[in-house]
Amino acid sequence: MSLTRTFKVLGKEFRLGPRSPVFLWVLFLPVLFTLVLQVTFGSLFDPQPRLGIVDQGSSTITTAVQGMEGIDLTLLDNAEDLKAKVEADDLDAGLVLPAGFDDQVRSGARPPLEFYVGGESLASNRIILAVTTVDLVREIEGATPPVDVAVVALGDEGFPIAVRMVPFIMMYALVVAAVFLPAFSIADEREKGTLNALIVTPVKLSEVITAKGMLGVILALAMTIFTLFLNNALGADPLALFVVLLVGSILCVEIGLIYGTVSKDSTAVFALIKGTAILLIGPTVFYIWPDWPQWIGKLFPTYWVINPIFEVTLNNAGLGDVWVELLIAIGVIALLGVAVVAMTRRLGRQLATAS
Repeated sequence: MSLTRTFKVLGKEFRLGPRSPVFLWVLFLPVLFTLVLQVTFGSLFDPQPRLGIVDQGSSTITTAVQGMEGIDLTLLDNAEDLKAKVEADDLDAGLVLPAGFDDQVRSGARPPLEFYVGGESLASNRIILAVTTVDLVREIEGATPPVDVAVVALGDEGFPIAVRMVPFIMMYALVVAAVFLPAFSIADEREKGTLNALIVTPVKLSEVITAKGMLGVILALAMTIFTLFLNNALGADPLALFVVLLVGSILCVEIGLIYGTVSKDSTAVFALIKGTAILLIGPTVFYIWPDWPQWIGKLFPTYWVINPIFEVTLNNAGLGDVWVELLIAIGVIALLGVAVVAMTRRLGRQLATAS
């Protein structure tokens, strides 16, 4: 195989690629999908802190919060409703003000103050609401905080839903670029007969397949990084990010090459991708619903690239923290590589027979 011919084919792919609708999907659909989901769940546009108050004695704190900009206030009648809304993530925090609270504070007493926070609320919102509450209490007394604020987290600690959606959005961008593009490109050229013409040229089929795979890896890296950037999830270790994304792109590209070489046309590719989509993006649902048994996600081959990306981007892990998953992913890549070589040779024989 000649690298010179391979790179020439790669250059042709970049020049002619934008004419393909699939190429345009790679560039625009992940961005559009990100925008829709992030507007829906509020990650791109940080939501205002949501505070619920049960005021049993007409406290000046309630009046002060009502006059504040930047805090979404909800007044409730009882503490049970308040706790239910906080636990359901309908509120970031909840505050219970007992009757006579202001008078007790001014007299120097230390009345109880119940302050609840949601386990899935943004940490920044928790801090804003907690500090605001303490400052308002200080204003009532006019000195140091005269109360002991008990902060109680309701529900399991975890990422907000907008953050838990990031693996799904990221995997969508990765699959479109690394699986869809190579698979449809091979099938399209097979339908048009351009692959048959390779038999009488110096360019080998293996070089064409390699070039299409390289294009998929490059675009998958670019679009996945851009998608993570849109979601503010690039992590703290650029080297670790590049390595895990490179491994993930190669694994997904090999899947796309297999799909393309075994399919006779674009319709067959679409049917194959549709029928196996759960194998590609299935593990992402376990990040959206972390209460589900996590071991099930490990049964999917793409888990071994999704989880390292998740850990590096959202948990700020390094390569030392994900090396086991990466080794397993590299093993999967080796097995898929054997399949790609076998399917390419099989396709070559089919093209030779057809000519």
